[in-house]
Amino acid sequence: MQTDPRPSSTPWSRPRGEANIPVDQVPGTHGLGEVSNTEHGQRSAMAMTFMNHVFGWMSAGLALSGAVAWLVMNSASAYAAVSSWYLPLVIGELGLVLFLSARLHKLSATTAAAMFLTYAALNGLTLGVIVFMYTQTSVARVFFITSGTYGAMAFIGATTKKDLTGMGSFLMMGVIAILIAMVVNLFLASSALHWAISVIGALVFAGLTAYDVQKFKAAGYMGFKTSREASQMAIRGALNLYLDFINMFLFMLRLFGDRR
Repeated sequence: MQTDPRPSSTPWSRPRGEANIPVDQVPGTHGLGEVSNTEHGQRSAMAMTFMNHVFGWMSAGLALSGAVAWLVMNSASAYAAVSSWYLPLVIGELGLVLFLSARLHKLSATTAAAMFLTYAALNGLTLGVIVFMYTQTSVARVFFITSGTYGAMAFIGATTKKDLTGMGSFLMMGVIAILIAMVVNLFLASSALHWAISVIGALVFAGLTAYDVQKFKAAGYMGFKTSREASQMAIRGALNLYLDFINMFLFMLRLFGDRR
């Protein structure tokens, strides 16, 4: 990642004699006016490199969570320990992800990455307890369904010409509504509401996957002033996409998983 990823020569300038491309045609980007074909190619390459970093960190987080969850599921002592501390662990990981989201811009890239991986490990502990309640066959099936859906939505977010910016607020309202409904259903214990929450939750996080991919790809296209800013944004993107996958997986597990 370049220290200053803006195209070389004079920043924001375009070589003479080249056709101009309105940058607003690139979904999620605003305010740059027009760029040349050469600059557009440079920015597209930057965006691809940046998204490779984002998905690299996201994959590392998922792999760590999966490894920790597997250890919990296959060790009676670990399962017993995590089960007894389940609520404090959930509160701890919630506090950590909120802190990371709020303070990431003030952290060094190394600290941000370490906190992201710590969160992924903590989440793996609680995931191990949840996944243990379902048969291994159904967990594997749901994982592949989630992976296929996630990949398809990520592809749509990366390639669609439609600007998904307007979806962001709508989808976040959906997340809040889901959280409220889940709290209400703790008291109602309604199987119909449980099913509806799971369906809507899976759809909301599928939509957020496309939205987040487009948003962070656009950020990579716009460029960053420093390598630190680029690294911080890569961790933020990895965290968002990690949460999209995990939540989609959990809602689909509620829908399609077979309990032991």
